Amino acid sequence: MEMRDLYQQVILDHNRSPRNFREIEDADHVAHGDNPLCGDKIKVYLKLNGDVIEDVSFHGSGCAISQSSASLMTIAVMGKSIAEAEELFHKFHGMVTADADQSARRKELGKLAAFAGVREFPARVKCANLAWHTLHAALCEHAEPVSTE
Repeated sequence: MEMRDLYQQVILDHNRSPRNFREIEDADHVAHGDNPLCGDKIKVYLKLNGDVIEDVSFHGSGCAISQSSASLMTIAVMGKSIAEAEELFHKFHGMVTADADQSARRKELGKLAAFAGVREFPARVKCANLAWHTLHAALCEHAEPVSTE
């Protein structure tokens, strides 16, 4: 099986069965995201214990890329400090937007590397990034909804 096929399987699996797809009733931080071009809508919920993400979830609808990105994001940042989550946000954003070879970064990102090929499709980059920008807004307590436009 080629790496591209494996990555497609990861994306399809997380779209069919998204992890942490639920609301957190007593969330400390909540942010809304919207990708009007694709129709993706997301709400990210965070429960912090000090500066550690004790629980994270999302709710919303959208294309396979946005939903699977949100699912994988929640797994990646669970139990991480705010600083570690922000670092992952920047690494992910760099991977899906950079032109340079990102093989080293792919290893650091584990299953999130499934989205490396998205940079070849500029309209889809917004789909992959929506959950991450919404997470960032929740961590920074931005009240305004996030929009990819």
